[in-house]
Amino acid sequence: MRVRGYSLKTEKSYIHWIKRFIYFNNKQHPKDLGVHEVRCFLSSLANDHHVAINTQKCALNALAFLYNKVLEQPLGNIGFTHAKQGRRLPCVLTANEVKNILDQMNSRDHLIFSLLYGSGLRISECLRLRIQDLNLNSSSLTVRCSKGNKDRVTILSQKLAESINHFCEQAIKIQRIDNDKGLGPSLPMALGRKYPNAFRQTGWMYLFPSIGYCYHPNTGELCRHHLHDSVPRKALQKAVNLSNVRGKRVNCHTFRHSFATHLLQAGRDIRTVQELLGHNDVSTTQIYTHVIGQHFAGTLSPFDLL
Repeated sequence: MRVRGYSLKTEKSYIHWIKRFIYFNNKQHPKDLGVHEVRCFLSSLANDHHVAINTQKCALNALAFLYNKVLEQPLGNIGFTHAKQGRRLPCVLTANEVKNILDQMNSRDHLIFSLLYGSGLRISECLRLRIQDLNLNSSSLTVRCSKGNKDRVTILSQKLAESINHFCEQAIKIQRIDNDKGLGPSLPMALGRKYPNAFRQTGWMYLFPSIGYCYHPNTGELCRHHLHDSVPRKALQKAVNLSNVRGKRVNCHTFRHSFATHLLQAGRDIRTVQELLGHNDVSTTQIYTHVIGQHFAGTLSPFDLL
């Protein structure tokens, strides 16, 4: 998986499902199993554990990778068809609800969720931001190695300039303390070997560094990673409880949904929104036209013309 550039989360997910498959078959080696066992395992997930359709698809992808790429025993047509996922409309906040939630947060969490809403970021993309990814002069930020291992450039609100500069200064202070100890931020791939002093350059410092140190999962070196995603998630739930937002299931991704929906409501064309979100296919972005009840900007009910 690392040779093919898969993300660490994909590694963990695939290994989890392969382990589940092995335990399901009483710890037999997968090379001694085949299509029948795979089909029984996937059926058990649906019938006995009632997992979601996408969870079942993830398990199937993990086992397909195991047999096709690792064991080189292609499964071929396993004769298994999972149910299709119906269209689910995402939860979207109004502008006032976004403001009410942000007002309940401290300065760090306020900036994190302002970036999610103001730039349409995923929570992992936001926490991975480094100082060099932010460009206040052009009001843009660069998202690197996002979903699908792609880079993209999206918009950045000038209203956040003061807060961003403050946290950049805070991050640089932390980096200098770490550098005195011979430590620094975690670096992607083998960059640390190619540029031994890269950890001393301010551009590579995370905008939201973690509180403590950890060991790099690939190199084993002691370093400072970015803030764990559980921290803003907990802060969000606390803020939602304190705000007057009721009847909506709010999570980190809700702010990205709100970003896209509000842009379309403001009359921005769907291709622009697609590029800002980093969607491969415009059909993925079209889900937000159903949220606002208008398949094209300005479409009105015929009853409004009576």
